Amino acid sequence: MSGDLATILRRFEAPDEVREFPKGRFELVRIGGMTVGRATYQPGWRWSADVGVAMGEASCHVEHVGLVVSGCAAVGMDDGPVHEMRAGDLFYVPPGHDSWVVGDEPYVSLHFLGADDYAAKEGVD
Repeated sequence: MSGDLATILRRFEAPDEVREFPKGRFELVRIGGMTVGRATYQPGWRWSADVGVAMGEASCHVEHVGLVVSGCAAVGMDDGPVHEMRAGDLFYVPPGHDSWVVGDEPYVSLHFLGADDYAAKEGVD
């Protein structure tokens, strides 16, 4: 049953789109009917300061499901709890949060849900 189906291989070195902002970038690859994002944030990056300000938002309203590849970041929910995410952690983060890099190494994560809406170009150029 080979039909019209074909194997597709993609790499983040050739993304479909790149969204850049202070101390970070978000690369998007569209494959198999979904969009996968790779976030790379430098030490000192904080969503509210480096992405949210340009969008006029104090907290991120995107729902995320992903995997931490390297580094450490904290996510602080609008209602109070703060969680640290480290390499190897799978995460679900609901809307209504801020996030920031912890430590002095870059943070890299893959996003399987929420990538299309994250730091969309109409808010950040």
